[in-house]
Amino acid sequence: MSTCMPTFRHGVHPPECKETASAEVIRIPWPDKVIVLLSQHTGAPAKAIVKKRQDVARGEMIAEAGGFVSVPMHAPIAGQVKSVDLALNPRGELSPAIEIIRDPDQDPESVRGSFQDIDSLEGDALVEAVQNTGAVGLGGAAFPTHVKMKVPAGRKIEAVVVNGCECEPYLTTDYRVMMEQANQIIAGIQIAMKATKAPKAIIAIENNKPAAVDAMMAAVPEGAPITVCSLATKYPQGAEKMLSTALLGREVPSGGLPSDVGMACFNVATLAQLGELLPSGRGLIERVITVAGGGVERPGNYMVPLGTPLRHIMEFVGIRPDARKIINGGPMMGTSVASLDVPLTKGTSGLLVLRDDEIRTGRLNVYPCIRCARCVDACPVFLNPSDMGLLARNSRHEEKAESYHLYDCIECGCCSYVCPSNIPLVQYFRIGKAMLRERSAAK
Repeated sequence: MSTCMPTFRHGVHPPECKETASAEVIRIPWPDKVIVLLSQHTGAPAKAIVKKRQDVARGEMIAEAGGFVSVPMHAPIAGQVKSVDLALNPRGELSPAIEIIRDPDQDPESVRGSFQDIDSLEGDALVEAVQNTGAVGLGGAAFPTHVKMKVPAGRKIEAVVVNGCECEPYLTTDYRVMMEQANQIIAGIQIAMKATKAPKAIIAIENNKPAAVDAMMAAVPEGAPITVCSLATKYPQGAEKMLSTALLGREVPSGGLPSDVGMACFNVATLAQLGELLPSGRGLIERVITVAGGGVERPGNYMVPLGTPLRHIMEFVGIRPDARKIINGGPMMGTSVASLDVPLTKGTSGLLVLRDDEIRTGRLNVYPCIRCARCVDACPVFLNPSDMGLLARNSRHEEKAESYHLYDCIECGCCSYVCPSNIPLVQYFRIGKAMLRERSAAK
C-alpha cells in the first residue's frame, strides 16, 4: 500500500460542499410502485420478459439484455406488473418501461438469488455472469460493467483503476460506500482483476477524503497487489482520461479507449455492488444516492430501490419552501429535473435541491465571448471551447467535430464554470453531439 499525490493539467476547483459526508447510508421507506426504464444504460435497451398483471419477486429478472452492450433489469420490489409501456425518463422523453405495484403482503427484504461459485468462472463465462447482474457504472456514466471487462483482442490490461475520487461538489455517495462497504469493494476489485487479467489495481481517492483512504488501506488484504493512491483534489479528477494521466502518465488517444493505454477503470460503488451481487447470484435492484443542497430538509445518503419515483424520495427528505431547482447528479455535469414523476435510474448518483443563492441566478444573462481564454486554460482535454462555442452558435457542428475534436469533449463543464460571459458552452457541445448523432442515424 502506498500514497502519492499526482494530478493532471488544467481543471478547476469549485467549492466542495460535502456536508453529507458524515451521514451514514440509510434506507428510505419502500415506494408503493417503481418504474423500471428499459434503457437506463449505455447501449441497446433491455427487452421485457414479463407481462401485465404478472406477479414478480424482488430480484427476479424482468427484462433481458438487448445485446452484448446491454444489461438485464431485475424487479426492485415484489409485486405485480401494472404495465409494460412508455414512461417519462429523466431527459423528459418517453421510453419503454415496466411499472410494478408493490405487494404489501410480501417481505420487502427478501431477494431472489442463488450462490454462485466465482472461483469456477473464467473468461467469457465470468464476463457473462457479470452481465447477468445488470451492473453498470454507478458513477453516472451507466456503461455496462461487463463490456469493460471484455478486453479487446490485442490489448493487455496492466492496471485496474478504481475510481473513488467523487470530485463533483455535494456528492458523497462514493465516500460513504468506501467507509461502509470497503470489503465489498475489495471483492469487486478481485473480480475485475480476474476478468481483465490485470496484475495490479490502484484505488484512486482525492486527498480531501483521508478517512476513506484509511478505510480502503485497512481493507486491502496483506500482500495483495492493490495500492491506494491519494490524489490532489481537483475537478474533474475522477474522469477516466484524467485518472490515466495522473496515475499511469499515459494519455488516452483521441477516439481511443482506456484499454489502449492498458487501463480498465471502474467506479468504487460499481465494484462494491459487483462484489456483493456476483457471489449471491443476484441482480442490481438498488443503489446509494446523495440528496443534498440548501433546499432539502433532511440531506443525507440513502439506499433507494431503482425505479423509485423522485417524488417519493422528495416527500421523504422534505423540500424547503425556498427550493428553486432540482438537479439529477452533481452541479457540474448534472441536468435539471423537469418532473418529479420520473424514476431513479442506475446512473443517478445524487439529487440536489438548490435555493436561489446556490444556483447563482445572476449568471443567467449570457454575454458575447470576450476571448479571455479562461475556458482554454480550464479544459482538461486541451480543446478550444471558445472557438467551438462560436461554431456551435452558427450550427457548424460538423466543422466542430472534424477540426476541433468535439467528441473528445468529456462534458465536464469546466468551460461553462469559468466563462465570465456565462456562455453555456458544455450545453452547446452536448446539443452538437446529439444533432450529429441524429444526422448520422438518418443517413
